Amino acid sequence: MNSAEEKDNILVGEHVVLEPLTMAHAPALSIAVCDGELWQLWFTQVPHPDDMNAYITQALADESKGEALAFAVRDRHSGAIVGSTRICHWQQQHRRLEVGHTWYAKSVQRTAVNTETKLLILTYAFETLDVIAVEFRTHIQNKASRLAICRLGANEDGILRNHQIMANGTIRDTVVYSIIDSEWPMVKSNLRRRLIDNISL
Repeated sequence: MNSAEEKDNILVGEHVVLEPLTMAHAPALSIAVCDGELWQLWFTQVPHPDDMNAYITQALADESKGEALAFAVRDRHSGAIVGSTRICHWQQQHRRLEVGHTWYAKSVQRTAVNTETKLLILTYAFETLDVIAVEFRTHIQNKASRLAICRLGANEDGILRNHQIMANGTIRDTVVYSIIDSEWPMVKSNLRRRLIDNISL
C-alpha cells in the first residue's frame, strides 16, 4: 500500500469531512485547539497553537515513512476545521494500525463529529486498507477517552505501565484497546445506529 497515494483520499460523511492534513491547515487548527485550551489537559498530548507547524511537520514526516495518514476534521455544517485525527503506527506487513492523535475543539466534543469521524476512519481502515486490527491507546487517567473507546465497541487488551514521560514530567500508564476484523461489522452497525439516534460516543 502506498501511503502517498492513499493520502489523496478525502473521507466525506454527513457531519464531517476528513481532509488529508497539510501545512495549510495550521492556522485553522491553531484556532480550533484554543476552543477549550486543549493543550492544558495534562493527560493528553494536544499541541499548543504555537507548536502547530511542528505538529503537522512530524505527522507529514511519519507519512513519508509509510507509517501514518493524518487528517484535519472539518465540520460540514459550519465549514470550520474542528480537530485532527490520524492513522499511525501503521504496520503494513502485519495489516495493523492505530487510530490516535485525535482531538476536537471543546464545542464539538460529545457530538456527531467524533462518532462519524470514527465511522469514516474505521471504514477506511478495514475496508480500503484491509487491516485485520485497529488499536486505540489512551492515558489510564483519561476517563472520558476510555469510556468513549468502550462505547465505540473496542476491547481492552491491557495496560502498558510506565509507558511514556509526559511533558509535565509525570509518567503515563497507557491503556490499549483494539477492534479486530471479525468485530468490525458489529462496531460499524453500532456507530451507524448512534448517528441515526443522535447518540454521541
